[in-house]
Formats: sequence, C-alpha cells, structure tokens
Amino acid sequence: MRFRLPMGRRVFFLCAFLFALVALLPLRLALGWLALDGSGLAAREVSGSIWMGALREAHAAGAPLGDLRARLDPLPLLTGRARVDLDRLAQSDVAVPLEGAVSVTRHSLGIDDATASLPLGELFAPLPISALDLADVTVRFRDGLCERADGLVKARLSGEIAGLSLPAGFSGTARCDAGAVLLPLVSQGGSEMLSLWIERGGRYRAELAMRPGDEAGRTRLLASGFTPAGDRLRIAVQGSF
Repeated sequence: MRFRLPMGRRVFFLCAFLFALVALLPLRLALGWLALDGSGLAAREVSGSIWMGALREAHAAGAPLGDLRARLDPLPLLTGRARVDLDRLAQSDVAVPLEGAVSVTRHSLGIDDATASLPLGELFAPLPISALDLADVTVRFRDGLCERADGLVKARLSGEIAGLSLPAGFSGTARCDAGAVLLPLVSQGGSEMLSLWIERGGRYRAELAMRPGDEAGRTRLLASGFTPAGDRLRIAVQGSF
C-alpha cells in the first residue's frame, strides 16, 4: 500500500526540520536572544529547551532563587511579547515557593505576577533588610522608565540600628515614581517607614525613617548618621545590584 503525502516531500521535510529546530531550541540561546540579563536574572547553568528548561543556582539582582524550571509561553508571542514562566523545582535546596514570569517586548522588560521570598543578605547594609516577600507583584519598564508596578511587598528586618530595635516587618504596595519602582513600606505601628526606589539599570535607593520614642534614642540615631525629616529621623543608602 502506498501513501501519497498531501504536499511535496521537500516542503514536508523543511517544515519538519523547522518544527524540530524550534522545539529543540536550547533555553540558553533563547535567554541570550531575549537579553534577560537586563532583568537581573542569571544562573550558574542553563539547560533544556525553551519549552522545558531549568536554571541551576539562579539569582536575581544578587538574591539567590535556587533551582528554577523555565519555559516559554507561546501565546504572548502572538502579540509580540516573549514571556518566560518560572517556578521553583521540587528538588531545589530552597524550600520557599517561587512563581512568576519575565516578559520582554521590543521596548519593555518586566516581571509578571511574581510571588516569592528573596533573601537579601547584606545588600542594603547598614540597613538590616534581610528579605523581601512578593505577592502577585508585576513591574514593567518601558524605554527604561517604570510604566507599571503593583502588588503587595513585605520587607523583613532583623537586628537593630543605632542600638534601637526595629519592627520585624514592613509592608506596602508597589507603584511607579518618577520613572523608578517605588516600594513604600510602613511598619505595623506606623512609626517607621521604609522606602525603596529601584531603577531599570539596577540602581537603588533605600531610605529608613524612624520616630524615636525618647531623647536618648534620638541622640543615638543622630550619632549614627540619621538626619531630621519632619517629625522623624531619616537615613538613606544607595547603590547598584
């Protein structure tokens, strides 16, 4: 019995070759073409294809993320947007859940619906910000400026500053401010404020404002580099990821 192909053999084999080429495209090449290093995302090793790959020992802006599964979502390609979905591998050494996506267009770059806990170590020293917890956070930069930012952010602080204990948690909603992403976080009691500005290129500014309870605390804060700002004392640090 003979079967007749509905198209010429050359066309059939060309289509099969192109399909196989796309299906087996290494994730490492795709991430390079999309220039996702501009988002601060990097990894020690990238393996697999664009449809089912893995990032080993990934980190974002210096914060360790562990081992992640990565795959290209084909539907956004129809609108000219490349979206790489990320979530933590089950066998990752990091137990905290992580999920979200990185999206890229010709003029924009950002993260979508990110839920994660990001350990920060000494990144914002001398401010003792140990971690940021994200809940459905979306951030998008267009032509280098913040176009959209929303979602709940919580900052965890540890230790003390100027001999004064700090609240363990601050929280707030992300938004855009003068082209940067602003995280305006407030302690549960409302006496302390922590503001983080993050620019497209990775530059940041972190500002902690405190209302000391007594004159002795005020004196210690002033001696530690805080400056008056209304009814609070403020200290700021800046740098790059």
